[in-house]
Amino acid sequence: MKKAILVVGLCVSGFTFAQNYVNQVIILNEGYYDYAASTIVTPVTIGTYNPQNQNYVVVDTLENMRFASDLIVAGDFYYVAADTKIFKMDINTHQELASVTCGGVRNLAIWQNKLVATRGEYLTTYDSYLHVYDATNLQLLASIDTVQGPKWASQNIVIDGSSAYIAVNNGYEWGNEKGIVGKLDLNTLTYGNEVDLGVNGTNPDNLVRSGNYIYSVNNKDWSGASISRIPLDGSAVATISLSSASTGCGTSALRDNKLVYQVSMETVLNEFDVTVMNNVGPLNGFANEYYELAQEPVSGNMYASSTDFFSYGTVRIYDASNTLLTSFDAGVSPGTIAFDVRAAAGVENFDQFVDQVYPNPTTGKLFATVGSDCTVEITSINGLTVFSAELTGIGEQMMDLTGLAKGAYFVTFNNGNQKTIQKVVLD
Repeated sequence: MKKAILVVGLCVSGFTFAQNYVNQVIILNEGYYDYAASTIVTPVTIGTYNPQNQNYVVVDTLENMRFASDLIVAGDFYYVAADTKIFKMDINTHQELASVTCGGVRNLAIWQNKLVATRGEYLTTYDSYLHVYDATNLQLLASIDTVQGPKWASQNIVIDGSSAYIAVNNGYEWGNEKGIVGKLDLNTLTYGNEVDLGVNGTNPDNLVRSGNYIYSVNNKDWSGASISRIPLDGSAVATISLSSASTGCGTSALRDNKLVYQVSMETVLNEFDVTVMNNVGPLNGFANEYYELAQEPVSGNMYASSTDFFSYGTVRIYDASNTLLTSFDAGVSPGTIAFDVRAAAGVENFDQFVDQVYPNPTTGKLFATVGSDCTVEITSINGLTVFSAELTGIGEQMMDLTGLAKGAYFVTFNNGNQKTIQKVVLD
């Protein structure tokens, strides 16, 4: 199982954009390992796609890794989870800067200078399914054992403030899948406050954050699928069944206020409205079996990969109306798609409905002068939504970010006709 990288952005035609652009799209190709012959047939590779010239190149090969499972972008670096190791890479040169052994590593998340890693592997038992590393040098800070931490294989991670929410699914022990979301305090590195998703919420394969909720896409016992809504205030969990077949390994992504997902062996994409917790029907324009889905945060285009897991990988790019814009060949099993978003040099003026955002950097209180009602959404540098609100009225508006971790964020304003994005730093 893998993680579908979620980069949230609104995608309505006619929007104008400022301040940011996608410098490169980083693709983690999982390769092909023949388990019967215990042979790496096609190695794990990292490739980059340039949206400006539509050129794709392989920038690194991770030798001796049977598979790869995650890649996250964090400022000038990105981190890769592959088989038994975690790699830290330079985002410009793609050179390896550090690595550490972590058997069964699955998913990654970063908060300030702490890198969180979940673990799990078929027919393998660990004494810890949750590690925390120093993001600078990959020194192990904490190995949270099965007494104090998750007792079973863990998967996706969502960061909210100084808390990391961990999906515990035990997905590699057939017939004994779990449905638990636990909470890791990133200041004290203590784990607890587990939420049981119930019998219909077992085997959470994907976690996403939207508003004041975390949503999990669950594969149950691989005979069906569901979505659970987990309130951040600790109130009751709601679970809705999706289908009588699983959604496969991570083929789901948040697209605006809707979860887009695909049922195994089907060639259509389905849409689930998280605000009303109900299916809203299949999407026109998509007609392939997909492996990874990710929404690009600047234009709102959807990237979708396809593969037969042993001979090819293709990535298709769709616009907001689901029209296929282009496609490109990648490596075998392109299983993670991440976006390197940067500020456009020399761009200072906002679109007319947002005059300024200040102070920048800020210590917590952020102000914006707006010319119309709009929504605001703040995402972390690796694409996770950490704040959203409705701004009503004209003039100065205040957003309180004092509970967020220090670092860089993207602030997106949307008034229904225009959209503008500003990069801010929280000191």
